[in-house]
Amino acid sequence: MDLVDVYRQSLAEFIDRVHDVQPEQWPDATPCPGWDVRALVNHVVSQDRWTVELLAGATIAQVGDRFAGDLLGADPVGTVIEAAKRAEEAVTEPGALDRIVHLSSGSTPAEEYVRQLLADHLIHSWDLAAAIGADRRLDPELVRICGEWFGGYAEMYRHAGMIGPAVALPEPVGEQDQLLAAFGRDPAWSSTPI
Repeated sequence: MDLVDVYRQSLAEFIDRVHDVQPEQWPDATPCPGWDVRALVNHVVSQDRWTVELLAGATIAQVGDRFAGDLLGADPVGTVIEAAKRAEEAVTEPGALDRIVHLSSGSTPAEEYVRQLLADHLIHSWDLAAAIGADRRLDPELVRICGEWFGGYAEMYRHAGMIGPAVALPEPVGEQDQLLAAFGRDPAWSSTPI
């Protein structure tokens, strides 16, 4: 799969999980400390809105706080679908992956930025599934691709405070659990204390 196809699949993984959220589950806890289901989904919508602006050449300062606060409104599922569609259009626009985007961490090749977005959608798909009791299995090909990329960046992300400490897992574990642990997730996470 090429990067655009992988990115599209990561959007689909997330959207599929959002469709599974029941009305009473929006305030439920997630594996992301401090985020309930609504806050997690809102975060991903915010990222999708940023994608459009950053790939169009905007800087962090130019976007400002436009995507702060609640973006989901009264139709969270519809908002997720619309934001993902706009982000996909921005990523698939001819020449988009050849651009430079201006992130808070500095100027970054768009291809690298899209790999970050792929990881964000994929990991948050699992977070959402874990929170709402849906199927936690992620597409194995996406897991492999994301894991190959993330292996070179995990410590940088951890050092920057973007992810938590790696989770120690018993051996042997599959690729999905390895990826989740690298992103600071416990694959056995449950909102119900044992």
